Amino acid sequence: MSTLYQDALRAGQDAVRTTILDCAINLLVTDGPAALTMRRIATDIGSSTKVLYTMFGGKEGLIDALYREGFARLRRVQEQVPRTEDPLTHLTHLGTAYREHALAEPAYYRVMFEQAVPGFRPSAEALAIAETAFDTSAAAVAACMEAGIFQPGDAREMSKIFWAASHGAVSLEIAGHFTPDDGARRYDALMAAVARAFSTQHESKNEGQGT
Repeated sequence: MSTLYQDALRAGQDAVRTTILDCAINLLVTDGPAALTMRRIATDIGSSTKVLYTMFGGKEGLIDALYREGFARLRRVQEQVPRTEDPLTHLTHLGTAYREHALAEPAYYRVMFEQAVPGFRPSAEALAIAETAFDTSAAAVAACMEAGIFQPGDAREMSKIFWAASHGAVSLEIAGHFTPDDGARRYDALMAAVARAFSTQHESKNEGQGT
């Protein structure tokens, strides 16, 4: 009977990397950060520790790879959201995809945002990859500005405010403070409220109140 490593090896190095990362993230969920040792992972997938050290350099490199993988997956999810004629609708769909992805892969979400591994600090390369994960949402915000839906401003900065709001709501839901139905309803209401704050109609209303 072949091991997970042998099965992956037949499919190529990308499959080997995915197998190792899947094993590591599952160990993190089931047994906690102390279980993330190169020996334990090698044993579980049926490889030598040399394979892991060659690919990741050590435990710190492996955790950094988990961090990068989490953001790479988020970026792919965002890029796969179909575009719509209305840029605000597209931005809303991106927000929905963010929440659904976080709930589907909470372990990666915790590695990315909640210091699931104490003491871990992402590398400069990992931080750069993390930044690109929000290119799609920044472009959607810019499209809302160009369409006159949002007030002019820094699209990337505005997208980070949407992200901050999204992160807060999703983190509470993952932690069990919101039921799925309540989480979805509150998330939608929060995203709509942030959008209204940047709306040109909101700006016009404020100007009218000041006259």
